[in-house]
Amino acid sequence: MAAVTALGETPAAESASHPRGMQSRRRRRLNLFRYVVFTVFGLFFVLPLLAMARFSLEGTKLGTWSLLAWRQITSFQSSGIPPLVSSIEITLELAVITCVIVLALLVPTMIWIRLRVQWLARIMEVLCLLPLTIPAIVLVVGLGPIYNRIQHYSVSSLMLFWVYVILALPYAYRALAAGLGAIDVTTLSEAARSLGASWFTVIVRVIAPNMREAILNALLLTWALVLGEFTIAYLLLYNNLQEELFSISRNTPNAGVIFSTSFAALMFAFVLLLILSYAGRRRRGRG
Repeated sequence: MAAVTALGETPAAESASHPRGMQSRRRRRLNLFRYVVFTVFGLFFVLPLLAMARFSLEGTKLGTWSLLAWRQITSFQSSGIPPLVSSIEITLELAVITCVIVLALLVPTMIWIRLRVQWLARIMEVLCLLPLTIPAIVLVVGLGPIYNRIQHYSVSSLMLFWVYVILALPYAYRALAAGLGAIDVTTLSEAARSLGASWFTVIVRVIAPNMREAILNALLLTWALVLGEFTIAYLLLYNNLQEELFSISRNTPNAGVIFSTSFAALMFAFVLLLILSYAGRRRRGRG
């Protein structure tokens, strides 16, 4: 029989338990590292938000608290500045229009290229990622004459959606490409076509539902880009939320409404992110 150690364990048992102990220690160190990193980055993002919320709740007198800045989101208006609520409405409408157009352009086109003309995939990727290499000021210089002509027809700020579609293409494309690469598009399309489905049905009812999480990611990125865009609207002399907040900071001494509106916009984007995470987790759970 094999020799038994003083603790009653064979050498084979000792050698088997030793790697398990090392793995458990490595796992604990890895978890500790994750907790430290998440805590540091969490504080990096949370502390400025808490400071913004604190400034938005300050009263007119030192040491007092008030909800005046939050009530002014729907009623604030200064001389020479449009009502703040109108800028919020325009920005939200721009976000919806931009999201719809980006998805309507990219989703069918990317699916069709993957199924029928794969040699165009690299060309489309270059075209969609090209706006990342073009500074915003260069886009304004190129599009300025076009928008100057458009402004002669008294068109509202909603015409900015053309520029926002161009700016959102790289982010939406990468999100959709990741979702499209995670599924077997060829097998799904061949199975649907063998059952008599048209190409429209294949794209809309077979492949697109399997890309739901990628589509939600593209929507969130596009929405966040529109909510935070300032340069294009300011240089083209159009009014959106960020341009309105900049005008308020320059022309009025009341800074509370700036903090309250910015904090509300960030929280709105955060709620959208939570909805996205819940929808993706629910989908994976069903799978």
